[in-house]
Amino acid sequence: MNGPAGPGGAYTWARSFRLWDTYFALIWLATLVYVLGAGFPGWPVRAVAAALLIPLAPLYVWVGRPILCGDPPDERQAVRFLAVALALFLPSAVLVGETRVLTFALVPPCFMALRMRWALTAVAVINLVPVAGWALLWRPGAQEVFFNAVFAVVTFVFSVALGSWIIRIIEQSQERAELIAELDASRHEVSRLSSAHGALAERERMAREIHDTLAQGFTSLLMLIQAVEAEFDEDPAQARRHLALMDETARQNLAEARALVAGGTPADLDGASLPDAVGRLAARHAAKLEVTGPVRALPAGPEVVALRSCQEALANARKHAGSSVAVGITLAYADETLTMSVRDDGCGFDPGAVHDGYGLAGLRARAAEVGGTAQVGSVPGEGTTVTVRLPLPDVRSEVP
Repeated sequence: MNGPAGPGGAYTWARSFRLWDTYFALIWLATLVYVLGAGFPGWPVRAVAAALLIPLAPLYVWVGRPILCGDPPDERQAVRFLAVALALFLPSAVLVGETRVLTFALVPPCFMALRMRWALTAVAVINLVPVAGWALLWRPGAQEVFFNAVFAVVTFVFSVALGSWIIRIIEQSQERAELIAELDASRHEVSRLSSAHGALAERERMAREIHDTLAQGFTSLLMLIQAVEAEFDEDPAQARRHLALMDETARQNLAEARALVAGGTPADLDGASLPDAVGRLAARHAAKLEVTGPVRALPAGPEVVALRSCQEALANARKHAGSSVAVGITLAYADETLTMSVRDDGCGFDPGAVHDGYGLAGLRARAAEVGGTAQVGSVPGEGTTVTVRLPLPDVRSEVP
């Protein structure tokens, strides 16, 4: 029934419990002083009452305190401890009325260690039995009995009120400790999920980058190797041109790999404008490039997405439509949008059919990252058009 069991909570509880130790010691010492200094009954009786109170101190230190410090306290052990404490307290309280001062030290442990029903029973015994026993033993006057009885009832009511408050405080502390534990667990879970989400997002990003760069380059190399094998004997000049293209593609792949590792811009965009980068890409794929609108410097995000989307669309065109079809690229600059289109006059396909592969899904995901859209239009036998539209800062808002 204590506070949280963590290092900080344990330290706080131990420090606050030392206050309770001090309180118990002061009440116990004050009770001894009252008993020994009382005017009634005689000295031998007061000595017996004091002798009964003395063992309460070591009993509390060696037995009671470890039980009360439990989290939660062992109720069976607490019952035994309180039974022994009452066996020492009640005879002393019956012999000397001043012993009832110790009630203020015995009542709180009842609520700290027992359930409410048992705590109320113990508190009733502590408050009422000493007065009844004292009245039966010493036969005082009616007025004295009345005042002591009233005092016992008042202290009993006060004890119940104080004990109920203690119970509510302990319950609230437990609830707060549970909430703190749940919040800590939730925080750790959120941190774990955030890390996992970040790792997954990074894997997806790397997968797109590798698919759009290195994988496409290696595919081109394989196709060029097959072409060179067929041309080596019949057309050496064309084979040498393809070998030169293989060399360029391999160097480009190496540059892309280094850019991926360094986390920089794509190799084609390094020190070049987007139309220049797309122009080199179009030349490698024997495609025609048309640039419309006022060309201007753009943020890195849209330029990278446009270039990667163009790479993916060109690779798909060569892979599915063949190397002999005509491919055209349009790069259109507008005030608020950048539009990149890749069209071919190949065999086309049904966009509504389910297609395996990562390319089109990755293209749409890449465009969505910068708030853009990617659309694929195709009709079987009539070619394919891939259109990517990306939002841009309005050029008119940049003019002072």
